[in-house]
Amino acid sequence: MEVKPGYKQTEVGVIPEDWVVKRIGDFEPFVTSGSRGWAAYYSERGAPFIRITNLSRESIYLDLEDLRLVNLPQDTSESIRTQLQDNDVLISITADIGIIGYVSEDVPKPAYINQHIALVRFDSSNTDSKFVSYFLASAKPQKLFRALTDSGAKAGMSLLTVHKIHLALPPTKAEQTAIAQVLSDADELITALEKLIAKKRNIKQGAMQQFLTGKKRLPGFSGKWEAKKLGEVCELENGYAFKSNTYNDNGEYLIITIANVQDGRMDILECSRISELPKDIQAHQILYYGDLLISMTGNVGRICRVNANNTLLNQRVGKLIPIDIDIDFFFYLLNDRKFLNKMIVNAQGGAQGNIGKGDILEYKAYIPKDKSEQTAIAEVLSDMDAEITALETKLEKYKMIKEGMMQELLTGKKRLI
Repeated sequence: MEVKPGYKQTEVGVIPEDWVVKRIGDFEPFVTSGSRGWAAYYSERGAPFIRITNLSRESIYLDLEDLRLVNLPQDTSESIRTQLQDNDVLISITADIGIIGYVSEDVPKPAYINQHIALVRFDSSNTDSKFVSYFLASAKPQKLFRALTDSGAKAGMSLLTVHKIHLALPPTKAEQTAIAQVLSDADELITALEKLIAKKRNIKQGAMQQFLTGKKRLPGFSGKWEAKKLGEVCELENGYAFKSNTYNDNGEYLIITIANVQDGRMDILECSRISELPKDIQAHQILYYGDLLISMTGNVGRICRVNANNTLLNQRVGKLIPIDIDIDFFFYLLNDRKFLNKMIVNAQGGAQGNIGKGDILEYKAYIPKDKSEQTAIAEVLSDMDAEITALETKLEKYKMIKEGMMQELLTGKKRLI
């Protein structure tokens, strides 16, 4: 491959001529891994104990939401060895290899790591650890880490292998820091947006609990609500038993199974397909935009609306057909956690629970007599959904921008200094 002037081909790809490629061990950093058996020291109070679940491929910053705490014997050689410091680089070395973490000042100290994580501590006078973290989280190193994971080596990655990992670095620490700061600013923007989305979701959940129970009424409505079984306001139809030998990867029709019915949405990323409609398929088993579906096996009680053309209803997925209720209000009513929990309780049968028509149609809910109130409630909740969807779209855009920035900045295609 021809390399343009000013760049060179290296072990980690094409980089600027003035960048250097070194192994982690060349920097003579402190490298160690966490201790085994410290689960015995789990406590309701204590120091954070960082596990692989606190690392993410989405961001180098640690996820501190699901923290285990440990109350360790203090000032032992083992606790001192595995105690984290600001700017440490973390690498998962077993199972899902190569997830990168960066220990920022936001991580409460003291903090410790378990045996599935390696710690790399560089000399801060010549190496920016945040830059190293971003580099290791970028596409080329991650491809190599995935290859190690896919090899199925039960032992995972040794500390000796950690020493041998290649890094590509700008010639000065100042340039490393400048790149890391730009990417860190992007991460902060993404984190802030994620927190806003979580806040909006909580607000919507609270609104559902208020409006769908009549605890809070919209202006202009005061009529009574009435308890009704779902069987009084809808019909429930079953899906078709498709034969797997008719599946065709290039088929025109998508078969919607319980796996496609997610919590409040339909996911069609992975769908079996067929080329021709079965001769005995029934009209209700051919789906249209907006149809309401419910999972009746496995993760029972999940509700979604059809969001694609040429979709067909598979067995163990039910189609709810509203008769005497606003369809949008009905959708939100069934997405309430109370309904989901009741269906889970009703589920019967071994490892994979099942619900039947009776479980669904006998469910009682309070419903406004006035359909215009049903519609008004649905519009309020729909507006909230639209706001959340817009924010989620913006979030995905920011993540794509950050990914592009990583590809440009961490390979030297774009220089800041």
